Amino acid sequence: MNEFVRLWPKTASEHAHSIDALVWSFTGMMTIFVVPVFVLTILFAIRYRKDTRVPRDHRPRGSMKVEMTWIVLPFIGSMIIYLVSAKLYYEVRTPPVDAMEIQVVAKQWMWKFQHPGGQREINTLHVPVGRPVRLNMISQDAIHSLYFPALRIKQDLLPGRYTQLWFNATEAGRYEAFCAEYCGTDHSKMLATLIVQPPQEYERWLSQAGASESLAEQGAVLFRQFGCSGCHGPASVAKAPNLQGLYGRRVALDDGSSVLADQAYIRDSILLPHKHIVAGYEPIMPSFANVIDEEGVLRLTAYIQSLGQVGEGGQGEPHADSPRSPTSEEMQP
Repeated sequence: MNEFVRLWPKTASEHAHSIDALVWSFTGMMTIFVVPVFVLTILFAIRYRKDTRVPRDHRPRGSMKVEMTWIVLPFIGSMIIYLVSAKLYYEVRTPPVDAMEIQVVAKQWMWKFQHPGGQREINTLHVPVGRPVRLNMISQDAIHSLYFPALRIKQDLLPGRYTQLWFNATEAGRYEAFCAEYCGTDHSKMLATLIVQPPQEYERWLSQAGASESLAEQGAVLFRQFGCSGCHGPASVAKAPNLQGLYGRRVALDDGSSVLADQAYIRDSILLPHKHIVAGYEPIMPSFANVIDEEGVLRLTAYIQSLGQVGEGGQGEPHADSPRSPTSEEMQP
């Protein structure tokens, strides 16, 4: 069918068919409930119009069976729709643990995508068929909303807060993406293209994309460039927490509470260092809010994550592919 007269988007993900079935089921149930009301309204308007000689006895009459049927059947249908939609919502919002993570930064008026291997794209996103992909997203300015009609998914991107979206594309091809939140003058031009490729073609594209360093390795360069290693390196005389194994564990704060060291915590530690003060340390770290942009924060986060993650024993376990940069001490939040 011609794209200009298509009434329903293509389906290109695992959840697209389920979402379509849910929408059509809900539409059908509402039709069953609503159509009789409109039909009877029209019939009554004709039958009981002015000057028609029909009985107008207003004494109450009714049937308990009809009343209970009209109550019970819609209730059962509504509960079925609710349970199915709740299950589908949970699945759509819970990415697999082995999903490939791609970083997304929205900016007036473009989409920036960065792959784990360091490959960068603007307004185009390449992904492989049949592999779960998790998008870790943030906005650099206004509120945006990334919408993939063929995948039946949409999520707002907020300034100062990470949101996520995941999908598993099942059909190779090129699909459109839009900004579904008015974000300024050129909102309607804030478009992107999703290119879903067979795994072999995707690997070939990665090798030809020209990235010489992974996201974590780029973060290691920034870690030294901005002088982080001067305070957090092993030879530093400054007292700072340990970054090794930081990602994924809980950090005790000076107010007696604790916080999970995830991407949001690391971002706050870089841009809002006085928001969370680690117990036993002074609030001496300066803010990098006007120095490092959101893409730089994502690279630093990838580097800190590569230093190790909490294992089953509660200790940090360095990743095998961690960049060979100087051992570092933790960045003071």
